[in-house]
Amino acid sequence: MMTNLFSIFDPSTPNFLFSNWVALFMFILLVPLLIWNYPTRPKFLSSVFTTYVFKEFKPLIKKSPYFLIFPVSLFSFITYSNLFGLAPYIFTGSSQLVFTATLALPIWAALMLYGWLNNTSNLLTHLIPQSTPMFLMPFMVLIETISNLIRPLTLAVRLTANMVAGHLLIVLLNSADLPSILLTPFIFSAKQMLLLLELAVAFIQAYVFSVLVTLYAAEFTS
Repeated sequence: MMTNLFSIFDPSTPNFLFSNWVALFMFILLVPLLIWNYPTRPKFLSSVFTTYVFKEFKPLIKKSPYFLIFPVSLFSFITYSNLFGLAPYIFTGSSQLVFTATLALPIWAALMLYGWLNNTSNLLTHLIPQSTPMFLMPFMVLIETISNLIRPLTLAVRLTANMVAGHLLIVLLNSADLPSILLTPFIFSAKQMLLLLELAVAFIQAYVFSVLVTLYAAEFTS
């Protein structure tokens, strides 16, 4: 019996603990080149998605194109994590703030450190947008500084909140008491549409997280 609505995000499931760890580290199992020796449907789909993401990210960061390896890999990792989280008895890692903060905070810290060590003057100019009136400059510096400092929090919360929202809706529909058997087909159809929506959200949120990381990198390296 579920005592708390948010207990569905509790990773402590002893009987399926192995499945939880496999879901988190499945990306590592799919990386070895041996898997890609033969043409398969998963290889084709993965190649289509990664190629599309690479083409979308390439115009965003022109001075350091080699950095695109990281956001594309990050996109694949978050996508796999989101998709495996939709399987029964496997908790979604990206629905945990600890998981998303662990991704966002080191990335932001590394980009910030690289930018201040190698591109200090350009970062300082970003604190004051072009054509800013003189009397607004102190406020813009304060606002831009706060905006830079909360970036890891916004990255982590955005991904977590979107994954939690869909899962909560699915749980609410599953636990709803049907007043009439005539409503069963409608509830079933709603569940299927919501599941399709969650599949789309899994890709969209991975794309948003990765593209924001690319934009931040472009700002720190430009």
